[in-house]
Amino acid sequence: MNKLKNIFIVCLLTTVFFLTSCSQKKDDVITLNFWAMGVEGEAISKLVPEFEKQNPGVKVKVLQIAWVAAHEKLITAFASETLPDVFQLGNTWIPEFQSLGSIDPLNDYITKSSVISAQNFFEGIWETNKIDETVFGIPWYVDTRVLFYRTDILKNVGYNSAPKTWAELYDVSKKIKRKYNSYSFFIPTNEWLPFVLFGIQNNAKLLRDKNQYGDFNSKEFKGAIEYLAKFYHEDLAPVDMQQVMNVYQAFGEGFFSMYITGPWNVTEFQNRLPGDIQDDWMTAPLPSPTNDYPGYSLAGGSSIVLNTESKHKEAAWKWIEYLSSEETQYEFYKLVSSLPAVKKVWENQEFVNNKYMYAFYIQLQRTKPTPKIPEWEQIVFQKIQQQTVEPIARKKMSIDAALKQLDIDVNNILEKRRWLLQKNK
Repeated sequence: MNKLKNIFIVCLLTTVFFLTSCSQKKDDVITLNFWAMGVEGEAISKLVPEFEKQNPGVKVKVLQIAWVAAHEKLITAFASETLPDVFQLGNTWIPEFQSLGSIDPLNDYITKSSVISAQNFFEGIWETNKIDETVFGIPWYVDTRVLFYRTDILKNVGYNSAPKTWAELYDVSKKIKRKYNSYSFFIPTNEWLPFVLFGIQNNAKLLRDKNQYGDFNSKEFKGAIEYLAKFYHEDLAPVDMQQVMNVYQAFGEGFFSMYITGPWNVTEFQNRLPGDIQDDWMTAPLPSPTNDYPGYSLAGGSSIVLNTESKHKEAAWKWIEYLSSEETQYEFYKLVSSLPAVKKVWENQEFVNNKYMYAFYIQLQRTKPTPKIPEWEQIVFQKIQQQTVEPIARKKMSIDAALKQLDIDVNNILEKRRWLLQKNK
């Protein structure tokens, strides 16, 4: 009986030891929650195993979010204190989440990092992640706009390359109109981007007095709008968006010959344009208002941020470093075709030998961020895109009246910002 009792005790102790060991091992595993949007959120899971292999004891749990629901979900998670350890933000969202106190400043992490430094990234893109001198996000992938154009049509009116100045852009547009009796430059009236982009090119500040007031009535912004308005008013650009239901068909048929758009359209143009014009289009950096070519474009893309309340910041930073390494950036590009944020990756032959991507590489070295305030998206979508562009294009309002009203509307949006700044003096 004593022998059986001893055996039972030994078995019991062994079981307890085994269960305790398993529990300890389980407790030693850190689980990082990472939220990402769209196709990137779906693809990133394929890169998780390698990270976990390099970092034993750390697991990454990915949640994919649709872009259309992303902002609301993130705000809701902030309010309920359920934000993940690390998450993706469009770089124009960074000021909003920084103002909420939800994302960690990263300067100290960067200083100690052997992977991440400002020099590794395109300057204009890096700047979008800074508030004053503090970095709050690390660029994950980048985006900017360049000129897509019909090489054959431009050549037939005397241009063997894309226009390099505003004067050349206007000149080639008039020549296309005369020769083909068609539009030349597609400037969508349901988008804010061309108007802000040309304003920034013309050195417009957009906002003034520490981003407390609108500055759209400035001579720089007004000059840019007057320039763009000529294309509508002289019938060089279509005003009625119903005329361009299918951008690819319209471009392929020569309904217009030039269009400012982003890197995703390289693949779309290759797939959707007729085969007989596949050798008759190209990309180029944007023209400049002066001879300082190329002109500036906007600094777009997405960044990775660290939740201020994360309990696993050291492991979270390792994940951010992993996503920022040259190897991971290249693998990620191959998965989703989102342009790498790390400059060194652009030395791969896949980019060097791609004639369409060269323009993006050049343009990414000439970008500027938009104003870094939480209210910016409300300004561009509600006031510029919806209430300013089309009235000017259709001559429903004069440029002076439209920009005066725009400043009034923007000043109303920024009223709370002025109150807060005054209160914190």
